Amino acid sequence: MLEALAHNISFGFLILVLTIVYTAVYIQRRFRERREILALGGQAPKVTIYLPLGLDLLYKGVSSAIRHRNLEFWEYLFSTFGSPASPYTVEAQLGPQRFIFTADPENIKAILTTQFEDYGKGQPFHEEWKDFLGDSIFTTDGEQWHDSRSLIRPQFIKDRVSDLVTFEKHVNVLCGLMGGKGQEIDVSALFFRYTLDAATDFLLGKSVDSLHNSQAEFAEAFAEVQRVQSIIARAGPMNKFVPRRSFNAGLKVINSFVNPYIERALRLSPEELEMKTKSDLGYTFLHALARFTRDRTVIRDQLVAVLLAGRDTTAATLSWTFYELAQHPEIVQKLRREILESVGPTRPPTYSDLKSMRYLQHVINETLRLYPAVPFNVRTSLRSTTLPRGSGHDGLSPMGILKDTPVGYCTLLMHRRRDLYPPPSPEFADVMAFSPERWDVWTPKSWQYIPFNGGPRICIGQQFALTEMGYTIVRILQRFERVERRWKDGEQFLKAEIVLQPGAGVRVAFWEADTGGKEEL
Repeated sequence: MLEALAHNISFGFLILVLTIVYTAVYIQRRFRERREILALGGQAPKVTIYLPLGLDLLYKGVSSAIRHRNLEFWEYLFSTFGSPASPYTVEAQLGPQRFIFTADPENIKAILTTQFEDYGKGQPFHEEWKDFLGDSIFTTDGEQWHDSRSLIRPQFIKDRVSDLVTFEKHVNVLCGLMGGKGQEIDVSALFFRYTLDAATDFLLGKSVDSLHNSQAEFAEAFAEVQRVQSIIARAGPMNKFVPRRSFNAGLKVINSFVNPYIERALRLSPEELEMKTKSDLGYTFLHALARFTRDRTVIRDQLVAVLLAGRDTTAATLSWTFYELAQHPEIVQKLRREILESVGPTRPPTYSDLKSMRYLQHVINETLRLYPAVPFNVRTSLRSTTLPRGSGHDGLSPMGILKDTPVGYCTLLMHRRRDLYPPPSPEFADVMAFSPERWDVWTPKSWQYIPFNGGPRICIGQQFALTEMGYTIVRILQRFERVERRWKDGEQFLKAEIVLQPGAGVRVAFWEADTGGKEEL
C-alpha cells in the first residue's frame, strides 16, 4: 500500500509539501524571535529585502567590497532605510540571521565598553578568520583573549616605545629611497616596506630589511589574503562559496615568512629565555611567545596578528598623511616650521619632542579622523542583551539583541557625520576638508572619534603607532622641504579590505632642502 501511495505522489507535490513545512517552521521561528526581541527592547528600521535569504543585499554588500565602494554601501543603508530623525542604525535579515549596522556613537560605546561583557568576537567571527589569524588576540574572547593581551602588552610599555633607535635606523634607509630632486615615487609602497622593517625589528629582534630587498612575494601574499578575507567576512552565510585558491596560496607564503622566526625562538632553551628576561637585553615579543608556549601554531597566530597591526595600519596612515600633505603645501610649510623650530634640520627628535609638537599631533589626528585605519568592524552578542539606540519612531529607544547577533559598526562613516560637528565657519572647516587647524578650536565628544577603537580592547599598540608616525613625519620633513602630488584627479579611492589605504598608491615627488650647511630657522 505504501509503495502504491509513494508511486502516486509526484515529485512536484513533494517539493510543495516540503516548502510549506519549511515556510511554516521559518515563520514560527521568526515570530518567536520577534517576541524575544521585543521583550528586551525594540527593533531598528529594516532594510528591504527582495530576494529569498537576502541574496540581493548580500550581493550588493560583496560587490561593493570588490569594487571598493564599502563606504557608499553603508551610506546607502542609512540614507535609504534609517529613521529620518536618527538614521544611523538599521537591521537586515539574511536568511535566518539578523544583522545590525550602526554608526551611532552611543551604540559603539555600549559595544566596546559599557556592555563589554555582552559583546565579543564570537564563534562565527573566529571561524571566518581562523585560517588567517588563528587563535590570536584579534579573534578570541574571554580568558584566551586576556592571555594574548597580557602577553603582548609588555612590548608596548613607554620605555620600549620611547626608544627611537629602531625607527632612526630604518627611516634613514627610507629617506634615501625618496629621491629629493622631483623624482616621481609611490611613497605608499615605501611606507609598507618601512613599517615591515620597523615592526620585525622592534617586535622580533631582527628586521627583514625589505627596504633593501622588497620582499615582494610576502607583500603581495599578505595583500591578497586580506583581500579574500574581507570578502569572506562580508559574505555572511554564503562565505563557503568564496573561492580560496589565491587565499590558500598566500597563507603558504605568509607561513614560510614567519617560520624562520618561530624556529629561531624555539631553539632557545627555557633557561636561555629566562636569562634574556632577566637581562632585558635583546628581549623581544618573540622571546615572550617562546616562554608562553612551545606550540608552533600558537606562536604563528600571534606573529601574523602583530605583523598585520604593526605594519599595515601605520603604513596606511602615513600614506594618507602624505596624500593630504602633497595637496596642501601651506600645511607642509607650517608643519615644517614647527619641526625646525623644535629640533632643527638634522637632530633626531626625542619622545618628548614629538609630544610637544602641537601641530604635528593635529596633522596626525586629522589624518586619523578622515582615514581611520580600521574603518569597519564587527562584534557579536555573546548573550541576549540590548543596544541603547535604534528603535522607536525617532530611532533613540533601546533595541533588543538576541544572542549571536552580529553588530557591524563603521568608524569611517561616524567620523564623517556632519551632524556630529559644528557648522562650517572661518575657524572650522567643512567636515570633509583636511584641516589640522580645526583641532585648535575643537575637541571631539566622547566616542565620536575612535581611531584606535576603545574600551578594554583599545589598540594595545596605540602609542607605538603614534610615535612611529610622528618620528617618521619629522625626519622626512627635516630632509625634504616640498612634496608635490603626481596623480590625476579622480584616480584615488578608498581601499578598505581590512585596513583603509589609498587604493591607487600615493605618487608624489619630494624636494630636498638646501640648508647650505646651516640650520634652518
